[in-house]
Amino acid sequence: METATYTSQVLDHLGIVAGICHEIGLIEQIDQRVAKRDSPVSVGQAVQAMVINALGFVSRPLYLSPEFFQNKPVDLLVGEAIEAEQLDDNCLGRTLDRLFEAGITELFAAVAAHALGVFGIVVRQTHLDTTSISLHGEYDVADGDDPDEPQAIQITHGYSRDHRPDLKQAMLSLICANASSLPIWLAALDGNQSDQKHFPQAVDAYIQQLTGETETPLLVADSALYNQQDLAAMSEVTDWITRVPGTLSAVQELYTAIDPEDMLVIDEETRCAEWGSYYGGVKQRWLLVLHEPTRHRQGATLERRIGKERDQAERALWHLSNREFDCEDAIHKALAPLERDWKYHRAEIEITTEQRYTRRGRPTPDARREVWRFTGQIVEDEARIAAAQAGHGKYVIATNHLDAEKLPIVEWLNIYKAQSTTVERGFRFLKDPMFFAHSLFLKKPSRIMALLMVMGLSLLVYSLAELHLRAQLAERDESIPDQKGKPTQTPTMRRVFQMFEGIHVLTIQREQTRERMILNLTDVHRRILRLFNPPIQHIYQLGLGP
Repeated sequence: METATYTSQVLDHLGIVAGICHEIGLIEQIDQRVAKRDSPVSVGQAVQAMVINALGFVSRPLYLSPEFFQNKPVDLLVGEAIEAEQLDDNCLGRTLDRLFEAGITELFAAVAAHALGVFGIVVRQTHLDTTSISLHGEYDVADGDDPDEPQAIQITHGYSRDHRPDLKQAMLSLICANASSLPIWLAALDGNQSDQKHFPQAVDAYIQQLTGETETPLLVADSALYNQQDLAAMSEVTDWITRVPGTLSAVQELYTAIDPEDMLVIDEETRCAEWGSYYGGVKQRWLLVLHEPTRHRQGATLERRIGKERDQAERALWHLSNREFDCEDAIHKALAPLERDWKYHRAEIEITTEQRYTRRGRPTPDARREVWRFTGQIVEDEARIAAAQAGHGKYVIATNHLDAEKLPIVEWLNIYKAQSTTVERGFRFLKDPMFFAHSLFLKKPSRIMALLMVMGLSLLVYSLAELHLRAQLAERDESIPDQKGKPTQTPTMRRVFQMFEGIHVLTIQREQTRERMILNLTDVHRRILRLFNPPIQHIYQLGLGP
């Protein structure tokens, strides 16, 4: 009688992750660009394992990958004949070294470009931004001194977007495609790198890696891109949309020159007014935007600040008014530093003199002296308050795309506003506590750089899956249940991943054969899987019929 052994392994949503990796040829794309090594696990396979680990959402450090894969079908997810024990810290560390040597920016751009081609995604606009990644521990200053070799970043203190100035950090630069968090270009930067210096370099590097047949997409970024010395050079290679720094005098003048009632009404919350500019020697269009909810919110905040400052100013003035001074100038000198600290108030005072005797007893003419005192009140500085209120709820965006018919105001504004749902959403994803960004423990800056690239690849795979699923739901006019059980055509992949919890692979091993069965698939799971392409359906053993 033939005996059989039964093994159950956890699959959950990891089949979707692995299927997307297989579909874009992640392993093959990396292996053909990275130097081979003498190991049963190729660099591409190790990278795919790290991506699957990252998107497992178990907050497990990288060096625990063997433990993560211990109860997973590694051969199904990564490759035949690969076992969990082979994905140890030595294997992954050497993989990170190979990625660094190959150049993480160039390697990531090549993989992303191939992935876009596989999914037929045309890039019409790109969004550029940077963020900081806080790190714990000490790090080697440099990995090598050869100028011909890739240079590692400096892990150091800098402006922290995480509000952790006590921690050293690295910077991550991303360019995302269209109105999505789909990353197509990535760079790791020194922890104290400034956006103003990096943005022009990033634009140049990204455009250089575009092929000749590709039309240069519209570039969107925040105000760090807008500086006089780089605008002309940048305008020669691409069209752009960016926010204009609010500190420019021309912007301040716009805030006060245009009455909100004269602005074009976009919707109940937004008004706009277009303006021409020739800043930095570049002819451009400016759009003054007024957002009413922000205006009211900032107005309420200003009122609180004015009230708080008034209370502090009145106490300070009262204490000062109880002093005696030797002359009128002494009063003004004592009052000057207080008024310099007041942003919205000034003091109105009345100065008086009084006679004092220098000693006790019967007064004599030579025993008298004159002292100066004042009484006063705190009043609001209406000019300063009006200047502060002028910019409430307002900002200016600029573009060198001068054709108003091809780029009308509403589209222009919507493209800029998409910045918060593109690259910034990508940063939030990478910094999520359930992701492994907080587990950056490696001691070599070069490996930190490579791991940042792996994180970018994880975001790429996640975003591709989400975009494809949403597109298929819309195309087929179907929906799946959200967290509240209501139908939605725009689910997040995190929600879909949650729905796939409890999916297992049962392996029946006999002497001559091995059979696998996918357990716990429901009708909802099958509906979702049929929206994906064959590589994912194959992993879940789903037939390709309707």
